[in-house]
Amino acid sequence: MSDTTSITVVKLGGAEGVDFSAICADAAELLAQGKKLVFVHGGSAEANALGEALDAPPKFITSPSGYTSRYTDRKTLEIFLMAVNGKINSLLVEQLQGLGVNAFGLSGLDGRLIVATRKDSVQSVENGKRKIIRDDYTGKIETVNGDLLRTLLEMGFLPIIAPVAVSKNGETLNVDADRAAAMVASALQAETLLLLTAAPGLMEKFPDESTLIRSLPAARLPAALEMAQGRMKKKILGAEEALRGGVTQVIIADGRVEKPISNALDGNGTTIQ
Repeated sequence: MSDTTSITVVKLGGAEGVDFSAICADAAELLAQGKKLVFVHGGSAEANALGEALDAPPKFITSPSGYTSRYTDRKTLEIFLMAVNGKINSLLVEQLQGLGVNAFGLSGLDGRLIVATRKDSVQSVENGKRKIIRDDYTGKIETVNGDLLRTLLEMGFLPIIAPVAVSKNGETLNVDADRAAAMVASALQAETLLLLTAAPGLMEKFPDESTLIRSLPAARLPAALEMAQGRMKKKILGAEEALRGGVTQVIIADGRVEKPISNALDGNGTTIQ
């Protein structure tokens, strides 16, 4: 088995502004220097746009604990697959192939890479009232097949993973991309989980970028969770899961800059250890 201690799992945020071209160009240079990388990508903006175009605009639900997620009935799930697994995954692979990188696109559905448990019901709070939703195709990740990813890495591929999982009964499930990246990093015992987003990192007073927190001990994660706004909450949860799973460090950094991966590994962003 090859040395997997120096693996970096990179999560490419699906929000507007994250520069996929700059990330791919940077990855090509790092791979040429012998770095081992695995990509996990989101695609919320693309899925939203496709939903609007197909006259099925996205609906979001807020859980009693304040987390926002996409309401995924079967139709929404199929739109999500088209946008994220179909378009974004393929375009990332195309871009990397153009840079001479042998990228391998797959989702958690392929080869049962990511197995999740479908949630029987999801609680949503609307206008102060709790609602129970039962036709939701979202899942909680249970296992990631690290051996499959190690095999791909050993064969010289760069795995590009779409955040879709398979249930024990073989159903396709939508899973949170930050949490998926955390579970992939844990399964590979990666050195670094890098969450690239449309922000310079975790800010004490969002959106004031001068309040960027550069270093965060794991013990301060509960406080960070209180501080985090919107999607950043899921990133903090992902960081917590990754560190618990044996990942050495998690960096939340800016995906809108030149050389986003190198920039983050050079200490720019919020480093959580």
